Amino acid sequence: MKKVAILGRPNVGKSSLFNRLARQRDAITSDVSGTTRDVKKRIVTISGNREFEVIDTGGIDYTSDLFSKVAELSLKAAASADMIVYMVDGKTLPDDEDKKLFYSLQKQGKPIALVVNKIDNDKERDGKLWEFLDFGSENTFGISVSHNREMNQFYAWLESYIPAKEEELELQEEFDPFEDEEIKQIDQIDDKHIKVAIIGRVNTGKSSLLNALLGEERSVVSDVAGTTIDPIDEEMEYGDYKVTFIDTAGIRRRSKILGIEKFALTRTEEMLKQANIVLLTIDAAAGISELDERVAGMIEKHKLACLIVINKWDIKGEKTYEEMEEHIRHKLKFLHYAPFITISAKTGLRVHKLMDEIVKIYDRYTTRIPTSELNDILQEAISRHHVPSHNGAVVRIKFAVQYETKPPKIAIIANRPHMVHFSYIRYLANFFRSKIDFTGVPLDIVARKRGERLDEDDE
Repeated sequence: MKKVAILGRPNVGKSSLFNRLARQRDAITSDVSGTTRDVKKRIVTISGNREFEVIDTGGIDYTSDLFSKVAELSLKAAASADMIVYMVDGKTLPDDEDKKLFYSLQKQGKPIALVVNKIDNDKERDGKLWEFLDFGSENTFGISVSHNREMNQFYAWLESYIPAKEEELELQEEFDPFEDEEIKQIDQIDDKHIKVAIIGRVNTGKSSLLNALLGEERSVVSDVAGTTIDPIDEEMEYGDYKVTFIDTAGIRRRSKILGIEKFALTRTEEMLKQANIVLLTIDAAAGISELDERVAGMIEKHKLACLIVINKWDIKGEKTYEEMEEHIRHKLKFLHYAPFITISAKTGLRVHKLMDEIVKIYDRYTTRIPTSELNDILQEAISRHHVPSHNGAVVRIKFAVQYETKPPKIAIIANRPHMVHFSYIRYLANFFRSKIDFTGVPLDIVARKRGERLDEDDE
């Protein structure tokens, strides 16, 4: 698959073009110079069947140490790409620094286009575009991404280098979880694709952790809190699995969210909807705060698998391992199912154990329990502690059926499901956990009448 990198100096519209190609507001855009700081990638399709990977990069700027790191990653992305799109601001005069960067990229010998953005009307096209012909590029396109103007020639240039893919036919089977007592076995085509979100407060080392897992500097690391603004993602192969890591922006108290960081909070919540597993990153020295509890609440909200990662263990505070464990369990009671591990992303301490833990948790997250085994456990649980009656009415649980995975969801079929008290459902959940390893995984149990379907409120 071809890779197309979008490069240029800050605030020329790279992320807007990325969003236009991806057909969604994926990368954060603003008038603030340096909004994009990490490399973002998406698989996109044009002309119906031409698929390629588009790479959005941070602005190339050397005015600070942070921006210099951004520039380094941007040029690294260009080196790995098959095609390069170099963008400039059409509302300014051609700049010698732009020419220097364009010529250096041109020497790589790859197809390269000069895209002059912000040409919003015919007057600007006739008055300003010709000035950029001085670059000497064979492929110069005057466009306006925001107005979707003069894009066709640019698309045609992309198509000339991107081959059409063969058509694929996918068949999907309808599934009714309550059609019969016996659950149907369905194939899940993405069971080997793990989506991992790295989440936590600002400056807990999330980007360092991502780099350590990937074995390369993929995300910008800086002592400046809030360096990561856009959630970014990167894929890797691990055994039989494809793992997508989402490095989310650090979350602050709402009263301290400034400028473009307000977009980051919203985007983080949106990205969690796509994740399977969360690495909740905690600063070992700082411990658990009220904000950490709120961040962890987002995990419970989206019913995600979770591994609590205590980072910076090499510079931890005075707490021992046992004291840290007690502290976490006390503060994060609703994540009782989540195991935790102490690491140092900076030194590499125990980082090598994370991938195996992620795979184990994901296997539990996608667990489908045979109906016979599920009901054997259910009957044992009922025999030990009968279902309480409700105002004299007898409540009988007939059987259990697992109707979904990610996370495992179990329906207990009863004659009076609305009379099954939440405390008894909690008892059943704990009993199932005592018989089946659900470490790191939330377990969702609902009471239903036979033949009743789930409604949106239970999902």
